[in-house]
Amino acid sequence: MTASGVPVTPDAPTARRWLVEELADPVYSRDESLLDRFLAWVVEQLDGLQGVGLPPRAGLLVVVAVAVAVVLVALWVAGPVRGRVTARRRAHAVLAGDDRRSAADLRQAADAAAAAGDHSTAVAERFRAVVRDLEERGLLDERPGRTAHEAASLAGRALPDVAEDLRRGGDLFDEVVYGERRAGAGDDERMRALDDAVRAASPAGRAPVAVGTGDPS
Repeated sequence: MTASGVPVTPDAPTARRWLVEELADPVYSRDESLLDRFLAWVVEQLDGLQGVGLPPRAGLLVVVAVAVAVVLVALWVAGPVRGRVTARRRAHAVLAGDDRRSAADLRQAADAAAAAGDHSTAVAERFRAVVRDLEERGLLDERPGRTAHEAASLAGRALPDVAEDLRRGGDLFDEVVYGERRAGAGDDERMRALDDAVRAASPAGRAPVAVGTGDPS
């Protein structure tokens, strides 16, 4: 015993009480249901070890070692899963993180691809131009990795008059870029029409924006 009367080597009930009290600290309570299950498991293991002849300290170390092993295995499994989800999300992004082209640059790339008969690239670049234009107008925040569905959904809230057009445009982008669909001239025309409609649209309460009307004077 120490001077304070606390045993240096606790018996099994004392060790169990210490562990339960420690794990009951609020810092471990981010997910109460998981904590409850873990505490129940620890108590069950300590109760079981009392009948196998292990010294109290050895029993506590065994339980802690098993708990650490379980946590490490869970982290090892969850890491690759999170990585795969992130990779899939990045693979379906509209704009890559290092793509700093302006909407005008992207429209030019779309025009060049269409002129060369590459309608699939034209469709992809035109939709990217739509998303970049929305970012430049402040209707979408600049966020690398955003998917076509996310861009269309968020922009549709800001521009409800073209929300359905944006959704269809996002679907077309995914089908062409990630679904291996070969786009045709009609798809290119539909994406051009979407670009014009989005550029002309304004959030509720604002006057429509004139597109391609030239000098008003």
